[in-house]
Formats: sequence, structure tokens, C-alpha cells
Amino acid sequence: MNGHRKRGRVKTTIGVVLTAVMLFPVYWMLNVSLTRDQDMRKSPPDLLPLHGTLAGYRTVLAEQLPYLATSLVIGVGTVALTVALAAPAGYALAKLRPRGGGVLGFVLLAAQMIPGIIMAMGFYAIYLQLGLLQSVPGLIVADSTLAVPFAVLIFTAFMSGIPGELLQAATTDGAGTVRTFWSIVLPISRNAVVTVSLFAFLWSWSDFVFAGTLVNGGAHEPITLGIYHYIGNNNQQWNAIMATAVVASLPAAVILVLAQRYVAAGVTAGAVKD
Repeated sequence: MNGHRKRGRVKTTIGVVLTAVMLFPVYWMLNVSLTRDQDMRKSPPDLLPLHGTLAGYRTVLAEQLPYLATSLVIGVGTVALTVALAAPAGYALAKLRPRGGGVLGFVLLAAQMIPGIIMAMGFYAIYLQLGLLQSVPGLIVADSTLAVPFAVLIFTAFMSGIPGELLQAATTDGAGTVRTFWSIVLPISRNAVVTVSLFAFLWSWSDFVFAGTLVNGGAHEPITLGIYHYIGNNNQQWNAIMATAVVASLPAAVILVLAQRYVAAGVTAGAVKD
């Protein structure tokens, strides 16, 4: 028993140390965001902002809000488009079993292996012809291509576990395929919807490749490009740069914390069958 407890403590200690190492960049980002310019080059640097300042955050509120608003619009649009496309597709693959469904599932897996830069170049050529470069809708469509294959697989796995008797009862009551999906399947699939929405939002919020290729230089740029331009223009104001990174990280962190219960249920759906 004592040996078991000792091994448990060793594992806990190792886990705490590894977690601290992984979270140290986050802590240092927050520390630098509160550090005054004159204290930035101290040797050794302060581990705590003893003479902290909010000047970096005031700069963010004055200069970076348009980028954050654009990222929010792109994130919400990507979530809406992804769920609208992937939920019906997942339902069809899970319950309607169309001909060629297995091939489509393989194609979805293969699509996730395509490097983003290759897709970005393809979108650039298409958008150049359609006049969609430097547009928010164009970036929403591009970001959705990253999320939809994953989302279809999640929805398929989750909806496969819905009892067939429940759908048969809806059909007996006179509900068609669309009504059954909208009134029965989609409400039951709340965990999958939250999971897909979270990952789609995070992918679009953190996207740089598509943003740098398709909207760089336009009137509406996301926060990833805002940080990129800010580093180039203000490479001496590290407190403002880190403050921008902190503010840009908050929405994704808050959403992840609030949705983690649904994400755990959505990701593991279909892993165990009775």
C-alpha cells in the first residue's frame, strides 16, 4: 500500500511539473504584458510585475478592438456554416446510410491530411476569379473547410448511437426525414453540436495561414493578423504586444472552460457501444 501511494505521489509530482512547464509561456506572456518598458531589459528579469502597468492593455483597447471584432464575426460565421453543413451530413451517414458513405468517410479523413497552405493557394486562385479576396465571407468559407470534415465525423459517431426505435417512433407519428432530424436528432445531439462549434471557433479564431493569404491588407483583418502587424510596427513595445496576445486568448479560453463538459461527452460519443 505504501509503495502504491509513493508511486501515486511521484506521478502527481511529475504531472504538476510538466503542467507548470507547459503553462510557463502563458504565465510569462501575462507577466510581460504588465511590465513597464524601463523594466523590460532588467537582468535577471522580474518573475512578478512588481511595478506593474496597464499601459499595454490601454493600447490594445485603443488599437486592436477592430481586429477582435472581425475575428468574432469570422468565428461565429464559421461555426454557423460548419454546423449547417456537417450536422445533416453526419445524420445521413449515421442513419440514412447512402450509397458510397464509406468512401465519403475515407475522403473526409484524407481531407484533414491536406496541408493548409496548399488549400490556401487553391482558395486564392478561386477567390481571385470570384472577387472574394480580402472579404470576411470568403475567409469564413475557407476556415469552414478545416472544420467540416472533422465535424462530420463527430456528428456521425454521435448520431450512430441514437436508438433506431426513437427515429422509428417519429416516423410512425408522421414525421418525415427533415422533421425527424430537426425535432429529434439535433436536440439530442447537443453535446456534438457544442463540440463541433468549439473546435470550429478555435480553428477560425487562431487561423493565420488562410487569413494571411486571403485577407491580408484588406479593410477587415482578424486578430492573428493584428498581432502580426503589431509586432512589425511596434517591436519595442513588448508589453503592448503581450497584452494583445492575452486579450486574444481570453475568448477561446473562456469558451473552452465553459464547454469542456459537453466536449468530453461529444468527443467520446460512439467510442463505446452496448
